[in-house]
Amino acid sequence: MTAASPSTPAEIAELLAFYASAGVDDALEDAPINRFAEAAAKSAERRPAERAPAAPRREARPEGRTAPEQAPERVENPPAPLSGLDASTIPDAPARVRAAAAVPDEAQAAAARQLAASASTLDELRQHMAAFDGCNLKFTAKNLVFADGNPNADLMLVGEAPGRDEDLEGLPFVGRSGRLLDRMLAAIGLDRNSAYIANVIPWRPPGNRTPTPHETEICRPFIERQIELVNPKVLVNLGGPSAKTLLNTTEGILRLRGNWRVHTTASGIAIPAMPTLHPAYLLRTPAHKKLAWRDFLEVKAKLRALE
Repeated sequence: MTAASPSTPAEIAELLAFYASAGVDDALEDAPINRFAEAAAKSAERRPAERAPAAPRREARPEGRTAPEQAPERVENPPAPLSGLDASTIPDAPARVRAAAAVPDEAQAAAARQLAASASTLDELRQHMAAFDGCNLKFTAKNLVFADGNPNADLMLVGEAPGRDEDLEGLPFVGRSGRLLDRMLAAIGLDRNSAYIANVIPWRPPGNRTPTPHETEICRPFIERQIELVNPKVLVNLGGPSAKTLLNTTEGILRLRGNWRVHTTASGIAIPAMPTLHPAYLLRTPAHKKLAWRDFLEVKAKLRALE
């Protein structure tokens, strides 16, 4: 809900574009409507008319004068349905809104691959991502959530997408799940200064919804290039979406976790990868924290073996 209702055409267009990008295709009321009560009220209104069907008397008018005809009420600019909304057809909509209503396509995915491949440093990659307009998630997010931690660390952790707290601060894993992740790192003698943290999706999906496969594919080249530039000794996939995207598998996280896999970069470098449970999942299912603990002990042992 917004603080105030939109009043200008540009504000209305921006609100409708946000609804369209969030997947809204029907206009609904703020509160449920009791259709049974409506039907009963209409029925009660009809009953007196059925008892007294006499036509109303017409008022006598002076000769030569006629009653003016009542023109039917005319609705100016009837609202269009949200389904199929295209803000580019609204002349007063700002350029940011018109871009937000665009649906990502293969051309934009190809542009993401080209931009990611052209980045030779992490700073350059961040600049490319900040300027990239091919993912519709960018236009509903507040900040680009690029990374946190030490880019020279031996360990890199990758989650799925930012949440509300991450979107506000522009950093990954800063809410409740972030605090749990900090404790998990501390348990194996690490912290954010000795690890590098990022997400597959750098922009928060509206309402924390699950990113679509198309959105994930558009963002995939950026995270893959990010991993390649960091070149960690060990990669940890936090949650199923991260593991499925970066390890090219369809298995569920409970089957994947605890088993070493390999992430291969575009340049052919093989990086040992440990899929494990996402901290947000562990907050909902505390009984599985022991499984994540075992996985992090495996990570600790692997890091020591690669020293």
